[in-house]
Amino acid sequence: MNMKTNLIVRSAVLAVVLVVTAMACNRSPYAGYEKTASGVYIKYHQKGEEGQKPQLNDVVSVSMIYELKDTVLFNSDSLTEALRFPVIEPTFQGDLYAALTMLNVGDSVSIVFPADSFYMATAGLETLPEFVHAGEPMYFHVKLNSFQTEAEIQAEQHAMLEQMKADEQMALNAFIEENQAKINQKSSGLIMLDEKTGKGSLPKEGDVLKLNFSVGTLDGQMLFSTFDRNEPMDVTFGEQFDTQGFDEGIGYIKKGGRSKLIVPSNLAFDSMGRGQLVAPYTTLIYDVEVLNIRSKEEVARENELKQKEEAAKAEQAKQQEANKISSYLQKNGITVKPTASGLYYVETEAGTGAQAAAGKEVNVHYTLYNIEGKKLQSSLDSGQPFKFTLGQGQVIQGWDEGIALMKAGGKATLVLPSSLAYGATQRGEDIPPYSPLVFEVQLIDVSE
Repeated sequence: MNMKTNLIVRSAVLAVVLVVTAMACNRSPYAGYEKTASGVYIKYHQKGEEGQKPQLNDVVSVSMIYELKDTVLFNSDSLTEALRFPVIEPTFQGDLYAALTMLNVGDSVSIVFPADSFYMATAGLETLPEFVHAGEPMYFHVKLNSFQTEAEIQAEQHAMLEQMKADEQMALNAFIEENQAKINQKSSGLIMLDEKTGKGSLPKEGDVLKLNFSVGTLDGQMLFSTFDRNEPMDVTFGEQFDTQGFDEGIGYIKKGGRSKLIVPSNLAFDSMGRGQLVAPYTTLIYDVEVLNIRSKEEVARENELKQKEEAAKAEQAKQQEANKISSYLQKNGITVKPTASGLYYVETEAGTGAQAAAGKEVNVHYTLYNIEGKKLQSSLDSGQPFKFTLGQGQVIQGWDEGIALMKAGGKATLVLPSSLAYGATQRGEDIPPYSPLVFEVQLIDVSE
C-alpha cells in the first residue's frame, strides 16, 4: 500500500470514528425518544401542518396528560375549559416550554425529562414530593390545539377595553338623560344628586368629616357600606382617601347633608380597574352622608383629651395591678411564692419527658384568661398547639421563663404580672395596659 492510499484509508476510518462518536453523544437515554438540539427528548405521534410556531409570551391551548411511569398525575380532559397558558422562558434545558416552541398546530407528541427537574425548577418546590424519586422520568403527552401570538392577544385586549369604554359611556348617558332634572354635573365630570341639604358651611381643607357612605356600580352591584355596620368613618378633606371623584365630591356636602356621587371611571380606576372587584371603565356610585365636620384644631383637642383619659386609666390600672393579682391568688388558693421576676408558677401535673430549656423547640397548648377569669383565647379550640423556640424572645417574657420550668407532658398555670406580659401596651379591647394575665399551659413535647 502506497502512502497516498494509506492516507485515504486513515481519513475514512477517522470519519467513521467521528460519526460513531457523535451518534453516541446524541443517543437518547429514553427508548423511542429523539434528543433535539435544544435538549428536548421528544417522540412524535401525529404531525400537523407546517407553519408558524409558538414563541415566548404567546398563549397556547393544549390537550395534556403528564405522568410518572404508569401513574397519571394530570389530565386536561378533566377540566371544564380548554387548558391555556403563556409560553415562558424554559425553566431547565429540555422542559415543556422549550418543547412547545418546536410544535405546529395539530402536532401530538410525548416529551420526557427527570421528574425532579420539573418539581424543583418549574414548580419551584424546595423538596421532592414523597411519591417522586430523584432522576425518575416524567412524561408529558401534549397536543397543540391552537395558540395566540402576543400581538393578537394585545389587539384583542385593546378591542375589549374599547368596547367596555363605549359601554360605560352609553350607560352614563342613559343615566344622565333619565335624571336630567336632578343632577348637578361638575366641570371635572363628577355628577351629584342631592338627597338632603345640610346646614352650615362647606368643609375646608384639613377638616375631618365623619361619614357614612356606600359604594357600588351603576348597575347596582354593592361593593362596600358603612351604613350596614353602623360604623361611620373619619375622613380628612383634602387628603387622598378613595377615588378622585369621591375625594372631590365630599367637599360639596354640608354637615347633615346626604348626596349621591356618580363617579365616571376617569375619576376612579379608569382602564386599570381594581383587581377582581372593579372592572376597567366602571362608573361608581357613592351614597354619602356627612354626620359631622370638625376642624383640625377640634380634632387635635379631642385627641389630646382622649390621650389624657387613656393615660389616667392606664395609671389607675398600674396602681391596682398588685391588688388584682393578690385577689386572684387568694380566690384560687394559690400559695406559691413568686420568682424573682414576679412570675407565679403553679404546677398542676408533673411532666415525665424531656426538660424544656433555652434553645429547644417546644410545642404548647394554652388557654389565656384575664385576671378576672374571663377566657380570652385557647389553642384547644382550634386544635392547633403553638410551637416556638424557647429563650429566643419569640414569646412574652413570662412564657420564656415559665415554660422553661416544665418537662414534656406537664401542665401548669402561669400567673403573669404585666411586666412579664404586655406591660403598658394595649393588645386589643380585652388586654388594656398593665393587664396581669393567667395562662393554663400544657407542654406537649420538647425537641432540639
